[in-house]
Amino acid sequence: MQGSSDQDRELLDAGALVGHLVAEGSVHRFLADHRHRLFPDAMFEDLFPSKRGRPSVPADVIATVMVLQALEGRSDREAIDALRTDLRWKVAAGLALDHEGFHPTVLTLWRNKLRASESPERIFDAVRAVVAETGVLAGKTRRALDSTLLDDAVATQDTVTQLVSMIRRVRKAVPAAATVEVSGHDYDSPGKPACAWDDPAARDELITGLVNDALAILNALDGIDLDDDQRQLVALLALVAGQDVEPDPERGEGTWRIVRGVASERVISTVDPESRHMHKSRSSYRDGYKAHVVVEPDTGIITNCDLTPANEGDGPVGARLLEGEDPGLDVLADSAYGSGPVRAALAANDHTAVIKPWPLGRNPNLGDDQFHRDDFLVDHAARTVTCPAGITISIHASGNATFGARCRGCPSRHRCTSAAKGKTVKLTDHDEWLVTARANWRAGTHLADYRQHRPMVERTIAWLVANGHRRVRFRGVQRNRLGLSHRAAALNLRRLLNLGLHHAPTGWAIT
Repeated sequence: MQGSSDQDRELLDAGALVGHLVAEGSVHRFLADHRHRLFPDAMFEDLFPSKRGRPSVPADVIATVMVLQALEGRSDREAIDALRTDLRWKVAAGLALDHEGFHPTVLTLWRNKLRASESPERIFDAVRAVVAETGVLAGKTRRALDSTLLDDAVATQDTVTQLVSMIRRVRKAVPAAATVEVSGHDYDSPGKPACAWDDPAARDELITGLVNDALAILNALDGIDLDDDQRQLVALLALVAGQDVEPDPERGEGTWRIVRGVASERVISTVDPESRHMHKSRSSYRDGYKAHVVVEPDTGIITNCDLTPANEGDGPVGARLLEGEDPGLDVLADSAYGSGPVRAALAANDHTAVIKPWPLGRNPNLGDDQFHRDDFLVDHAARTVTCPAGITISIHASGNATFGARCRGCPSRHRCTSAAKGKTVKLTDHDEWLVTARANWRAGTHLADYRQHRPMVERTIAWLVANGHRRVRFRGVQRNRLGLSHRAAALNLRRLLNLGLHHAPTGWAIT
């Protein structure tokens, strides 16, 4: 059953004895004074539907620990150590000086309950309710979008390690799999298989043996009743057995080799199957997740956030995070959010996209004075395209306009195309949005706003990943999404206090 805090102070109450040592305006002091108001018992009643049994740790204490844990970047064990030994934590949680805290697994239990509930991010929502009540965002019509990559909490695995690991796990979890005859490796022995790794033929032979063992196990389990955990393991085995390999035509049927290249949705670790590979540039890449935030740039308040695999596109997530906002916002973002569909989605909600446009592609076979897309005049209503030489043609149903033989003898052809069959202009469904965006950017429309206000989101990102938060602490999207929401709640609370948050007779207010 749900426990509740005793409103009567104990003899050794930390707040009564040493509360004056905790700095005014700090998150610890604020939680000491207002945790019951911010995190009332009723807010967590659905997590403990039974009215019988041993009372849980009080909700306001758990919520306080979770906020401070996210603020200071502590593990569960470190958080409980701080609760046991740090006077600021004891004062914030309303505990006695001699209180020994509780076991770290209690935090795991509460996170599991929150994650399985209909409102997993209620701690973040509670702080957002404080933001709304203060009116600090009233009249603030700008929002900045950005994202940052977060490193996963596991080691990236190569193809051999993934195959061996999954075959070993399936053989252990499914009795029928353990009876299948395998020959690629002794899966009862630890470590990677012995192989002359610098010999391509030996590597291909090992891959063939491992893949054939995986296929033999999958065939043997076809049609056998499995529970949910077993089905997930078998499905993951099927995935890793096929994502990185292909038949080897040179060695004949039943042989396999590693595919040249990397699949976009490749599972990089069987320990954390939702983690993904992401290139920041051609030479820089990360493995893990991506944190997305919406920030009000004058105050630095995070109005919404989300966490996705690292290869998730920024634009669609950013547009979705703005769906709950009032219309009429100026949305500031970099070119990762500059696609046509995102601009159209923002316009549908009456938002103004102050977003750096994508750079126009250039033909490496042409000179520096080459024509680009914006040198062609497109009449989207009449469905025509006019080239810089003044030739007008119709747009095909496919969205392309092909000039073909009309390019013959054109004195500007060397600036326009290197194709033997002439110039083809390819138009997307949102071409008009992109043309307008590039024109506005060149004209400097809203550029002063962009340069003045967008940097605040970069500062918020820096706050977000400070104190060890560049690396996630959990496995999987849902667990780390909950962790991100707690981090955003703690940062918002700290920002509100810096802005003068207090509780007046009429409610929450900013000085």
